[in-house]
Amino acid sequence: MKVAVTGGAGFIGSAVCRFFAGQKGCEVLNLDKLTYAADLRTVEAVSALPNYNFAKVDICDRAAVEQVFSDFQPDAVMHLAAESHVDRSIDGPAAFIQTNLVGTFTLLEVARDYFNGLDEARKQNFRFHHISTDEVYGSLGDEGLFTEETPYAPNSPYSASKAGSDHLVRAWHHTYGLPVIISNCSNNYGPYQFPEKLIPLMILNVLQGKKLPVYGDGLNTRDWLHVEDHAKALFAILTKGRIGEKYNVGGCNEVTNLDVVRSIFDAVMALIPKAGGRKFEDVVAFVSDRPGHDWRYAIDPSKMRDELGWNPEYSFETGLAQTVEWYVEHRDWWAPIQKSKYAGHRLGQGAST
Repeated sequence: MKVAVTGGAGFIGSAVCRFFAGQKGCEVLNLDKLTYAADLRTVEAVSALPNYNFAKVDICDRAAVEQVFSDFQPDAVMHLAAESHVDRSIDGPAAFIQTNLVGTFTLLEVARDYFNGLDEARKQNFRFHHISTDEVYGSLGDEGLFTEETPYAPNSPYSASKAGSDHLVRAWHHTYGLPVIISNCSNNYGPYQFPEKLIPLMILNVLQGKKLPVYGDGLNTRDWLHVEDHAKALFAILTKGRIGEKYNVGGCNEVTNLDVVRSIFDAVMALIPKAGGRKFEDVVAFVSDRPGHDWRYAIDPSKMRDELGWNPEYSFETGLAQTVEWYVEHRDWWAPIQKSKYAGHRLGQGAST
């Protein structure tokens, strides 16, 4: 099976490339524009394998994408290329509209033309798997779970752009017959995550003796999914999922943001006792909330479990411990990012960029 992975140098995409390249009979092509959050060091573990390939491509560049499809002849597309940070979407939504909507449209059109040119046997096996987020569903109250039937109600420019891309993929299936599958995941974490996101940012802040900024009262709640569990789920969806269906992928680990930050502090301090100050209360800093901050996300992953036999392997405790240890041991990975790309400053306050 030849799989084209868009955004394969990003956080989730690189985990997909690493996992898929390790599967027997699977050949991977990583398509990535290499924006600020992409890093080819995330795929070094597989970059020398004969079944892994890389092409620097912007998914908005139709001619370039067409050439890649013509050369590689994929049996499946895993579409992960996206601008993904909510705070950046508040400051500068244009890039999110361009990549997440225009890019998805361009990729769908190339995939449609490519699919129509396949023989019948290859058409039967072709898949376009679009990977999205639970944020398209909006915000939950204190109870309930997102299911595959939950109405869309995005509240940020990021989630609105991802909701739009989901709708485009659905429309290309129903209108043009493109064989698609959509999956929506909860918050991912793990090694190699760009340190603008909550968990790596807080780990680095503790390591460097900085304050730990928490939005609002810190009681907003997320369901956390380890990126390696997610990669395995995506493989199950691609190989066993039903065309035209959508699957929610959740980690079954609901934690408030405040408790996430506290757990990070405790985990780092257990490894490096002098890293973050004497106690959590000395370093936590409650700051003004994010505009339009969703209260709670939580996924019901029962369709994944019952139909595809997938369950997350990591608890939040074991996954966070592994993640913290990785960042502690890989300063050579994140220090250059802090120096040249992102120093940990506050984003998402609505300042135009």
